[in-house]
Amino acid sequence: MDYQICTRCIMDNKSDPLITFDNNGVCNHCRDFDSVVDKLPKTDQEKEIAFNSIIQEIKEHGKGKEFDCVLGISGGVDSAYLAYIAKKAGLRILATHVDAGWNTDVAVENIKKLCKALDIELHTIVVDWTTIKELQRAYMFSGLPNLDVVQDHAFLAGTYKFARKYGIDYMLNGSNYQTEGILPSNYGYAAIDYKNIKDVYKKCGRGKVSLRKYPKMSLFTYSLTYLGKTKRVNLLNYVPYSKKMAIEVLHNEFDWNYYGGKHFESRFTKFFQSYYLPKKFRYEKKRAHISSLIVGGEISREEGLREMSDDSAYTEVQMLEDRDYILKKLDISIDEWNALMAAPNKTEDDYKNNKKLMKLMQSVKRRIKK
Repeated sequence: MDYQICTRCIMDNKSDPLITFDNNGVCNHCRDFDSVVDKLPKTDQEKEIAFNSIIQEIKEHGKGKEFDCVLGISGGVDSAYLAYIAKKAGLRILATHVDAGWNTDVAVENIKKLCKALDIELHTIVVDWTTIKELQRAYMFSGLPNLDVVQDHAFLAGTYKFARKYGIDYMLNGSNYQTEGILPSNYGYAAIDYKNIKDVYKKCGRGKVSLRKYPKMSLFTYSLTYLGKTKRVNLLNYVPYSKKMAIEVLHNEFDWNYYGGKHFESRFTKFFQSYYLPKKFRYEKKRAHISSLIVGGEISREEGLREMSDDSAYTEVQMLEDRDYILKKLDISIDEWNALMAAPNKTEDDYKNNKKLMKLMQSVKRRIKK
């Protein structure tokens, strides 16, 4: 197949084999981005009206309760800036953080500084390391692309746990289309499917631990979001938002420090998306992240191409150092690593999953919205 790169963003058919292009050379990811953003407020005035309406709604539902909303905070720029604007808007926030054993020191310090300065109550859930280790190890041998499922499921489950405990109706989410609107679906399966997680562990794990201590949530619990029990709100979609601006504000206001790249607040995520995915699957999350910034208007396509070719933020030497650190922590030998990197790639369909049920839930959600 001849190499082709999008004429608008920098997604290409090398890093995404399912990509398509129109007659102008624009990829399907750009078109999908436009169709979603088209439904969101466009001008600053429209965003302000929508933002104030959502804030008022959250406050109304929070009357008589200790908190208006719960916010999962990672130490990254999106969740940190979200906490900042939500607090400025007068929301009473319960912040939750799930420590799965891979936090960088920078991320931990960022969380402490921010929550202390904003007077936000923080609850940290420290997940049993032996359980995380065995699950994470199983995923390394699974042949699946999304190795972050283990952490992501625990993060979501932990946040929902506190929402239910305090009767909170709104969960603030740092996801936003301005800086992360492009991400091919084949790059990884959803982290919510615990049935898939269990089967991966059964087939690829060592069986040394049960998963009793692992923070988990069922699809039934997750489905409550579709029925309006706990609403997930992507508040950053309703404010003027740019990554550069957010980093500058956070640094000036809270001495918050940038950690060098998208999701680099986790040492494992940094390695998995920068080394494992490109080497084993040829998937490049960095390319998708940069493309999001391009179509979001934060950087030009030329700037994106230059950033894509700049490896100074995470060199090959640093990657190999992180590889050795991660393998030692997960009790994986270099021979086992080489074998798993050479093994056939797999998808979620190679394991038991709830994909059909999840599609049904999405269909129900669309009908409820209508």
